[in-house]
Amino acid sequence: MHQGQMVFSQVMNVMPWRQFQACVDRYHGDSKTHKLTTREFFRIMAFAQITGRESLRDTTICLNAVPSHLYHLGLPSRIVRSNIAHANHRRNWKIFYDFARILIAEARTYYQTVPLDFDFDACVYALDSTTIDLCLSMFPWADFRKTKSAIKMHTLIDLQGKIPDFILISKGKMADVLVMDVIEWEAGSWYAMDRGYLDFERLYRIHQCGAFFVTRSKKNTKFQRVYSNPVDKSTGVLCDQRVRLTGTNASKDYPDMIRRIKYRDKETGKSLTFLTNNMIVPAETVALLYKNRWHVELFFKWMKQHLQVKRFFGESENAVKSQLWIAVCIYVAIAILKAKYGLEQRYYEILQILSVTVFEKTPVFTLFSGENYTLTHASCSKQPTLFDL
Repeated sequence: MHQGQMVFSQVMNVMPWRQFQACVDRYHGDSKTHKLTTREFFRIMAFAQITGRESLRDTTICLNAVPSHLYHLGLPSRIVRSNIAHANHRRNWKIFYDFARILIAEARTYYQTVPLDFDFDACVYALDSTTIDLCLSMFPWADFRKTKSAIKMHTLIDLQGKIPDFILISKGKMADVLVMDVIEWEAGSWYAMDRGYLDFERLYRIHQCGAFFVTRSKKNTKFQRVYSNPVDKSTGVLCDQRVRLTGTNASKDYPDMIRRIKYRDKETGKSLTFLTNNMIVPAETVALLYKNRWHVELFFKWMKQHLQVKRFFGESENAVKSQLWIAVCIYVAIAILKAKYGLEQRYYEILQILSVTVFEKTPVFTLFSGENYTLTHASCSKQPTLFDL
């Protein structure tokens, strides 16, 4: 993989470029293109994400400062900001969406045998969304509120490897629960989600697919107790019941019995009420599954703190979605690097090391061996570690 290549080129070699070109051809990305191909545009945007550039001007200045390296990075001999801006506005964002899906599928093959952080023998997903605020005058297409614009990133993350399995980027006005209509539920898998997804008609679809869900109940959820299982309150479980919903619409939307578990968190002392369609798994395990939903929140925090997903290089919807999907590609590429070379460093550390060595001609795997490079946390104190992988 090395062969005297720069670190950035070695990272780019992780990408399946033949499949990338297939995505480009599918949407005619290079049609009538003479100055900047889609592959070159992707590499420039990937460089901006890895090195933490804050604008197209910033990216252009940095790359043009090392003209002798551009050829070896797979880039034109001179970078022109207007060409990048044009590509950012015109190249179909679906190219990068399709490519991200390819990378995600590859990453999951590396992590499918990685055990979960807790003892559980099933595939577990966490579902949530995050809102990215935008300026109303600059992004009027992103409907949210009267005074500001925003977009939402709806994400279903696989807890094995913390790899996103499904992502939908929508306008901020879209309700979280609507994303449940487009997710393909896997039989036998578990889905942990918060109260924003408490829609019994949609939850019943998960039940009918043979999958399991765990979510929190609302205070106004009406039910009738059918049976109570004995509980050991020393484990934090206060009650474990089988109930039938009695609300006018809920009883029609979810006609089967549902399991209701009341649990007190020993760390915070807070009482939580969970709903699930699984009647067999121990109640404390159900609470643990919901607790691990927090990993999707960590994913959002990591993306916002370490990649450019809050400051955008273009104002059009296409430019925003392109930048977000390329950021996802970089996140997944880091996950692939970590698994492929058995790196012990966290995702954050891998990204930081890559960001300061992009122009070095050192084999990537030796960067993390401790022989040529030692990460000093003091120099990176502004960005705390969120993932402990």
